[in-house]
Amino acid sequence: MSVTAVSVVIAAHNEAAVLGRCLDALLSDPAAPALEITVVANGCSDTTTSVAASRHGVRVVDLAEPGKAGALNAGDEVTTTFPRLYLDADIVLPHGSIRALAEALSPEVPAVVPRRALDVSGRPLPVRGYFAINSRLPAYRNALFGRGAIMLSERGRARFGEFPGMVADDLFLDSLFTTGEKREVPAAVSTVATPRRTADLVRRLTRVRAGNAAMRSAAARGEAPSGVRQSVRSSWLRDVVLPRPWLAPAAACYVGLTVLAAVRAKRQGDVAWGHDESSRTEPAAR
Repeated sequence: MSVTAVSVVIAAHNEAAVLGRCLDALLSDPAAPALEITVVANGCSDTTTSVAASRHGVRVVDLAEPGKAGALNAGDEVTTTFPRLYLDADIVLPHGSIRALAEALSPEVPAVVPRRALDVSGRPLPVRGYFAINSRLPAYRNALFGRGAIMLSERGRARFGEFPGMVADDLFLDSLFTTGEKREVPAAVSTVATPRRTADLVRRLTRVRAGNAAMRSAAARGEAPSGVRQSVRSSWLRDVVLPRPWLAPAAACYVGLTVLAAVRAKRQGDVAWGHDESSRTEPAAR
């Protein structure tokens, strides 16, 4: 579809180290349509607000309480333009990505995401092993999660009211659309920084697993959409390792870290929204 404007909503909790480069990439994209960018700083104790305010044309909403759902809802309240891109503060979209995503939307496809790329440079062996398996899992094909960037048309955004108070916001969005209604756009790329230390990866996996479990429990109780994607526990073996037996050593890392995170998630129970500090080490420009 042809678009002249796109809104971008960024929920940012203590993201001063990475927000600048995220915004600079958006603002310097010569191929992008007119952008209405809203940064919702929530519960920040760093300079996230000032980093956002220093970029010309960026609207800043400052919330005292932390929480991604509340931040996304606050961003929606002040944003009027469609299509709408929900973007994580640590994602830098290459030039041309915004337009490619917007043009991939249609009445039949109201939700699109960029292609996922994983930055594992300089990471320890267990982290690289885990993502050697994770990056090949079929669950990520035509899914809306795992990219840190989701664009919805006005029709797609009308599928729900407010973002629920759940950690797994991308899994929530994914559950609202059938396979044919969502699409990965190869021309747009989201490079996801992986944790720099194995302990940080375990903490991230624990948080994600607990958040996903809470989402699925809510769906079973009728408090969330019934179309929540269910994980296939044997997929790592059947779909990834058996066709590529040379990945067996990586699979040992994957299984070990997954089991450890599952045990910790059960012990920990509910988990608050957070992010991996180890992948946010580079200072923002300006």
